[in-house]
Amino acid sequence: MIILLFITDLCKAPLDGFSAGLVDESNVFEWNVTIIGPPYSLYDGGFFNAIMSFPPDYPQNPPKMKFTSEIWHPNVGYEDSGERWLPIHTVESISLSIISMLSSPNIESPANIDAAIEWRDKRGEFKKKVARCIRKSQEM
Repeated sequence: MIILLFITDLCKAPLDGFSAGLVDESNVFEWNVTIIGPPYSLYDGGFFNAIMSFPPDYPQNPPKMKFTSEIWHPNVGYEDSGERWLPIHTVESISLSIISMLSSPNIESPANIDAAIEWRDKRGEFKKKVARCIRKSQEM
């Protein structure tokens, strides 16, 4: 099963800033993940938890990721990732994309329009909200 291979690979060669484990040992399709805010980014020092759910036909269809930690970011919210999905993406490439996204928000294609507008027009307010999210993530 391809999902088991990915989690085994992550255990053997962990990615900086990303950890994963099964939500329930009986279900390899649902993972608890933690993303550590990338150094030198606005999210530095944060620990952001999420659930990553893989469809049974992965990699033909993409996993879904839902943050369970509060996070304020232009590219975190509802978005149909299937439109840009290619079956060549691995868990590693997905994870690296998420970490990269935290470092470099893309306001041209926002999933959270309010955060994108604030990033563009009120950067100071945006930074305050991110700092609050980081503090909350450190308390958990």
